[in-house]
Amino acid sequence: MQTFYTVRPGDSVSAIAKRWEVPVPALIAANNLSSPYTIYPGQQLSVPSGVTTVLVRSGDSVYSLAQMYGVPMTVIIEANRLSPPYTIYIDQILTIPPGVPYYVVQPGDTLYELAGRYNVMTGGVRRPDLIRQANGLSSDLINVGMRLIIPYAPPGGIGRLAYVSNFGGEYDVWLFDPLSGQSTAVGNQQADAHSVPYWSPDNRRIAFIGKQGVLFILDVLQGTLMQIDQLEPYTTLTWSPDSKQIGYTKQGRIVLYELAAFFARTLPVSGAKHVQGFPSGDKLLFAAQDSTGNDQLYEIQVDGTGQRQITHDTLSPKNDVRLSPSGSHSLFTSPGASISIIYVAEISTGNVTELTGGPLAKNYFPAWAPGSAAIAYSATDFAERKGYFSTIRTERPQGGGQQILAVSDCFATPVTWSPGSESIAYLSGCRGTGLSNEIWIVDIHHPAPIRVVSGTGAITSVQWSYASVPADNYAQFRSAAYRVSFPYPAAWQAVSETRYEGADGFFQISAIASDLPFPELCRAEAYHRLMPYGSSPRIVPGRVEGQEACYIFPSPDQAPEFRRQSAFIAVYPQPVVINGSTYPYFILWADQDHLQAMVNGLRFLG
Repeated sequence: MQTFYTVRPGDSVSAIAKRWEVPVPALIAANNLSSPYTIYPGQQLSVPSGVTTVLVRSGDSVYSLAQMYGVPMTVIIEANRLSPPYTIYIDQILTIPPGVPYYVVQPGDTLYELAGRYNVMTGGVRRPDLIRQANGLSSDLINVGMRLIIPYAPPGGIGRLAYVSNFGGEYDVWLFDPLSGQSTAVGNQQADAHSVPYWSPDNRRIAFIGKQGVLFILDVLQGTLMQIDQLEPYTTLTWSPDSKQIGYTKQGRIVLYELAAFFARTLPVSGAKHVQGFPSGDKLLFAAQDSTGNDQLYEIQVDGTGQRQITHDTLSPKNDVRLSPSGSHSLFTSPGASISIIYVAEISTGNVTELTGGPLAKNYFPAWAPGSAAIAYSATDFAERKGYFSTIRTERPQGGGQQILAVSDCFATPVTWSPGSESIAYLSGCRGTGLSNEIWIVDIHHPAPIRVVSGTGAITSVQWSYASVPADNYAQFRSAAYRVSFPYPAAWQAVSETRYEGADGFFQISAIASDLPFPELCRAEAYHRLMPYGSSPRIVPGRVEGQEACYIFPSPDQAPEFRRQSAFIAVYPQPVVINGSTYPYFILWADQDHLQAMVNGLRFLG
């Protein structure tokens, strides 16, 4: 719900904004005020997110603070759960909300007009229905003096926000839909406080480092998880442009992992960190120490050749390395936590530019706009009575054009851009605890911050998808005879009860009866005399639903008529009986590009 301040004599927009450390443009946009932004006593203003805590000083009382901030004493008493005689103490931290959590209806007000004035809109469309629902009204009829809760509306737009929260007790990956305003847990509670979601370019998968440092790949469409490796927390992850590979550094080496083949390549570099893939897909950016011990930026071809040093400076260490979506520049921060300055390096020349940043030189979580035309970041600020908070700022990559869009009461917050570069999401709701519990979105052209997620426990990271998440274009295959179900591309057609084909692939299932030990069974299939997988197939151990399994991937000399056939063999939980014969093993043949998606969603039927 929105919070409303009643204007007092002598108030101005700038004075009210300063009182709660709110950017003046945000206060103007939150109330759709027109130039010259004149306000009058008794007017009710919606105050967006700012800093609502103060440090009690000698001589302060609930009464004096209420007078100073222009809010009723009851607001301070209720916000801090004070008991009579409402004594407060020096150095006590008090919450002082900007006002009351309701709007008092004035003559001439309508729900439709209030929805427009206070930005209760989704995709630019007024939502008086949300005000009606929030207040339990049976119609749009309202009366003078009525107290109305004014909710925030889902802002609309494309894409999804992936965030990590411990709502419910366990950290999980959640998806927020800015159109419906709904959040859904999708990570099977495998995330941890340090987890950061990385969307694949096709917006079908999310990579994150979860519990025990395990690197997980979440299939958003199928809701399945695949374990890839074990890494240090906060290791930077990067996707290939075709979403088929995930890149990262491990023990100073660059690793490129091909998801469909379960195959990892390690590039011949040492001391690498913060690896990033170029949009061309043919080379990588990374940071490493030079011969003098200073961090520099380098590029290298994905085949491990053509390494080139880009920068030649003394700015070290280089943190938060982020390649621009255009591939022409990279940003980084240096040197560390107490002082963090954002720099932008030109890839072709290595020239480095320092951004203006915030007043304390504490600039964190820089993020490129999708079009590479701007950088958003969190700049830590300080107010004597209120302590540390952060401002959400944007700046041009070459410096200048700085804008302050919003305020978070957190020391620093991750920021992320919407797919079209119109909005920025950030975290707030720290209130002195150090852990945020809110997600806000601010439109850079109309900076009225909208709270979209709250009351969900601690929230530690947030990342917007690159575009709309694709609709689920998979159908579900189910066989009672073979006691399995799994997803497959919906466009494929049945050739028989056990085989489906499409222009881009196929699958076929069967069951196997064999007395061979399971590893030998896998090898026998891989090296079948007809060589369906080529002369030197690769066998990779696996598991599905707790059952022993193996993958078989073809070698490059596989005959074209096999259509990149690969296979997955698993031990049935209980042998199946088909036409009177007993089969302990299940086998799935499919083209290599689709096999993993099917296995991710494979279930044995009871």
